Amino acid sequence: MQMGKKQPQRDRNPFPYSDSNKRYYTWDYYLRQRYGGKVFKISLDAGFSCPNIDGTRGKGGCTYCSYAFARQTPDSLLAQYQTVQETLHKKWPDARMYIPYFQANTNTYAPVQELREKYEAVLSQPGVVGLAIATRADALPNEVCEYLRELAGRTDLMVELGLQTFHDETAVRINRGHTTAEFLAGYHKLTDAGIPVCIHLINGLPGEDKEMMLETVRQVARLKPWCVKLHLLHILKGTKMAQQYRAGEFETLTLPEYVDIVCDQLELLPPETVVQRVTGDGMADELIAPQWSRKKFVVMNSIDEELYRRDSWQGKRYREP
Repeated sequence: MQMGKKQPQRDRNPFPYSDSNKRYYTWDYYLRQRYGGKVFKISLDAGFSCPNIDGTRGKGGCTYCSYAFARQTPDSLLAQYQTVQETLHKKWPDARMYIPYFQANTNTYAPVQELREKYEAVLSQPGVVGLAIATRADALPNEVCEYLRELAGRTDLMVELGLQTFHDETAVRINRGHTTAEFLAGYHKLTDAGIPVCIHLINGLPGEDKEMMLETVRQVARLKPWCVKLHLLHILKGTKMAQQYRAGEFETLTLPEYVDIVCDQLELLPPETVVQRVTGDGMADELIAPQWSRKKFVVMNSIDEELYRRDSWQGKRYREP
């Protein structure tokens, strides 16, 4: 498999949810179809902690997590939002539509009043068309879900749930802090309330082989999720996983291995599921491995090339449960 070369012309793309060479349901395509133009995510750190950090469910967080948090007020969060927005405008002066993304740590892990103050502060900004919230399945008490249901009734709300793997033995290894059964309970709690969920998965976790990663996606596909993120495990400085990696306890995936796995996973997903990401990378000054992940467009182009080489697309091997 040759990686990163210029993409060949696509004269025919059999995948229906695409207006380009992409053979999977990209986030960009979804946004353009929904809003009629380009929409920008604005990543935010609202200063929330995590039940897997503070001792409620565990301490130290997931082994790959490089966490830091400082309490933010609604005013300081709004200043952060505006700073990121100004940076976006330098590259895209015509940007007009935004989705604030509460990304760092567990963004439903606070009293409802605090969540309301922080969410509403950014929702009121001009051009905001929706709200994205990253959280854990064990941080969804009833009163929070009721507020999220209310939000979903007046804006395009999406909740990102970190599953990472369907295998509980891996979850213990990475100190995820909750079981797959608990994830499923949280997932159905949200979807039963009419809240769209994006499931976050990580390929390359210690102890997992290709078949385990494919089985995770088979199980996720049975849920027919609205959206997924396929993420590459990358090792960051200051994490427990960095210590394990340097001790030789596991190896990271190569680029050819990763591309092969992702293409197999895309084939197993329902064609209607939005694929928000197919890779991931860390900040350059924090990334230990794999260094090839820094070339994001090489990774994405390589996935496109492999699907084209196979004459394949998202959902080609999907079977209704």
